[in-house]
Amino acid sequence: MTEDPNDNKMPLLEHLVELRKRLMISAVAFIAAFVLCYFFSREIYGFLERPLADILATHGTNRRMIYTAPTEAFFTFLQVAAFAAAFLCFPIWAGQMWAFIAPGLYKQEKKAFAPFLLATPVLFLAGAATVYFLVLPMALRFFLSFESFGTGIGGELPIQLEAKVGEYLSLVMKLIFAFGIAYQLPVLLTLLARVGIISSNDLVTKRRYAIVGVFIVAAVLTPPDIASQLSLAVPMLVLYEISIFSCRWVERGRKEVEDAKPEDPIEETDFNAE
Repeated sequence: MTEDPNDNKMPLLEHLVELRKRLMISAVAFIAAFVLCYFFSREIYGFLERPLADILATHGTNRRMIYTAPTEAFFTFLQVAAFAAAFLCFPIWAGQMWAFIAPGLYKQEKKAFAPFLLATPVLFLAGAATVYFLVLPMALRFFLSFESFGTGIGGELPIQLEAKVGEYLSLVMKLIFAFGIAYQLPVLLTLLARVGIISSNDLVTKRRYAIVGVFIVAAVLTPPDIASQLSLAVPMLVLYEISIFSCRWVERGRKEVEDAKPEDPIEETDFNAE
């Protein structure tokens, strides 16, 4: 492979063979990680349920989680293994994707896209950490506030949470993936600015619409309490402002490259030719 992508041109069949190779490596890596994670699925699930266990410990003893179908717990641990395997395989998938597209890029383009490749998993982990350490505890406290152990007035029956393992895991995975994807906002906007689809001025002039859109997305993706919605909306607004500076940095670099290009030489006219 050379630095000039024109020297790395391949027929369509070879591109398909290369793509199949990358997909097979990614699939084999996921299967191997899935088998490994299944052996530790109980430990991983224990980590995911820790926020609920800590809060339930403050609401009395003998609290538990349940499953109502014979296969529910089994498939829950399969989901846990698949979820953890996807986390472990993400760097491998990103590396295989980069190995597939990198030969078609110029050296300057490779340098430009490398930071985005590194920022994507970092931002996703930041979103997952926000869910685990901030959003889940607040959301669970909100849901547990509806518990009622009865006062004896009017024959009121107690209301107590007995969470299902499958439903709890689905909630946790939904929040983690929602926050992880939402935290990719700077990468997406900067890439769009890189290819010239948007500009930093567009982001500035449309900031008011972005604020409304962020709160709508937060209301859809998070539990209904205001604290959980703000825990997604506020970081997204901060990331939006960071995206503006990132787009300006990309535009400045693109302008420097364009200014550095030599101008086409002007043909000199020989007035003494005749």
